[in-house]
Order: sequence, then C-alpha cells, then structure tokens
Amino acid sequence: MSNTRAVAIDLAFTPAEEQLIQAGKGIGAQQRLSQGYIWESTVRLWLQHLIAAEGDSVPAELQSCEEICLGLQFVDDAQITDLNARWRNKPTATDVLSFSALEADMPRDSCPSLELGDIIVSVPTAERQALEQDHSLERELCWLVSHGLLHLLGWDHPDESRLEAMLQCQEQLVAMAGIVQSHGEINCESADEITEET
Repeated sequence: MSNTRAVAIDLAFTPAEEQLIQAGKGIGAQQRLSQGYIWESTVRLWLQHLIAAEGDSVPAELQSCEEICLGLQFVDDAQITDLNARWRNKPTATDVLSFSALEADMPRDSCPSLELGDIIVSVPTAERQALEQDHSLERELCWLVSHGLLHLLGWDHPDESRLEAMLQCQEQLVAMAGIVQSHGEINCESADEITEET
C-alpha cells in the first residue's frame, strides 16, 4: 500500500427518526443511527484503505481529489419503498439504495472536491436482516453502508466472481470498523436489488 494520503470527507448525514433510533438494539447501533461523525470517521478509514490499495478498487478521480463528498441517510421501510418505486420501478422495501454521481454523464471539472453520490439504508429491513443473520444491527448497518459505498465507487456484481470479490471487500471494511463477527454463509439474496439500474 504505497498511497496513504489523508482524505477529507464531507458527509451529508441524515439520522434515523427518533423512534427508529430508540428501537435500535445496542448502543453502537443507536450511535450509528444518530451521529454522523462516527460514519465520517468510518468512511474516511474505508476510502483511505481503498485508495491506498490502488488498482481498480476506486475510480481514478479519487486518487487526485482533495475532498470526497457523499450523502448517507437512514430511513424507514415506507420511505425506501417510495424511493425504490420512483427510481427503479420496484414498489417494495429493500435494504440499501445507492445513487452514484460518478455514473452521471456530466463533464468532470478540475474542482478539488469529488461528489460520490448518496447511500440510503432502511433501518427496519436492516434490523430484520441482522436477526436473520444472527449478528448485531451495528454490523448490518456497516455491511449495508459498505455495500452502498462500493457501488458508488463503481463496484458491481454481474457474476459470481465479482460478487465474491465485493463480499470479501465488504468483510474487510466491516472488520476495519471494529466489527468482527461472522456466522456461516453471508446472505446476499437482494444484492441485485441494491442500486439504481441504468
């Protein structure tokens, strides 16, 4: 890892509504649902790691920008269903949606800030999946945000080998957040329903 430069993060954070925060199991999950600075620190760590790894894990624009901007929002099932219906014509709840600004056909300027896009996570769906996987809500939130972040960076999973690479990277990122807990096989049934299709 040759490139270890500092990365400035401008995170537009929208916390979960109070009832979702209070229903969250565990202080770690409640903090992640309500405090943006925790995510800012986590995302900075993840991006520094991915940039240092070089290769094709991040777009070339990230190698030279001074600041990375992105949005993170925690919502309920009704809100994510509305977004999923509006943007993907799928009127059902999903766990995470990613809207990448890098995929937009806009000319890149020489601005030192790079807009990645937005990650939106459904808290009730994350809670259900955490129970199904027998791990903490905090781990599930990190898992989903890391998945959304990789999609913003251009990762995709059109086949088994690419999916496996993405899941391994997510495991590494979640572990970097200080959450090491794996129970059996990872369920990624809804992986193809995660990002806006173009």
